[in-house]
Amino acid sequence: MEPIAVTGTSSPARDGGDVPPELSQAVENRTAPGIVRRSDGGRVLVLNASYEPLNVCSVRRAVVLILKEKAELVEQGERTLHSESITLPRPVVIRLVTYVRVPRDRAKRRITRRAVFARDSWTCQYCGTTSHLTVDHVIPRSRGGASDWENIVTSCAPCNRRKGNRTPVETGVHPRRKPKAPGPTIFIRVATPVVPPAWQQYLLA
Repeated sequence: MEPIAVTGTSSPARDGGDVPPELSQAVENRTAPGIVRRSDGGRVLVLNASYEPLNVCSVRRAVVLILKEKAELVEQGERTLHSESITLPRPVVIRLVTYVRVPRDRAKRRITRRAVFARDSWTCQYCGTTSHLTVDHVIPRSRGGASDWENIVTSCAPCNRRKGNRTPVETGVHPRRKPKAPGPTIFIRVATPVVPPAWQQYLLA
């Protein structure tokens, strides 16, 4: 198949100011007392006021939102963040105080390899293997296939080579599940290497 353009996931919200310097240093310094290196890369899940998942931000940005009273702490880690004047629980999930309207076409974001893999449970949609994964246009682009969610699936490299420039009708092999656009939470799942257990209940949709 012809390669598709692969773009990164949307960036977390930018870090802001208004954090006490000592606390800011603690957030940045993962080896400082009270801070532990984490498999989630120091990310925090941001919920809308309605508890709908919105995006992922850094610990620093989450602290800024909490201190500005623009967000409240929903889930916290076991460790704390310390400065000379303040001690805060390490945020894991925060909730915005004011509701933010979300565009209806949010799920129609630009396609990325990781989002396709996550939608398809990191499994080849032709043979079921979970190794040597790539992406495949079900109907090849040279045969009129579109580069959209409904025509792109996860495929292992051997299946991709065997399929070549042919259609499922010509090969007799069809994707195990009909491809479709994923829900918006899929983009949160690919924004961090490991989804913390505390996030799971908010990502069920």
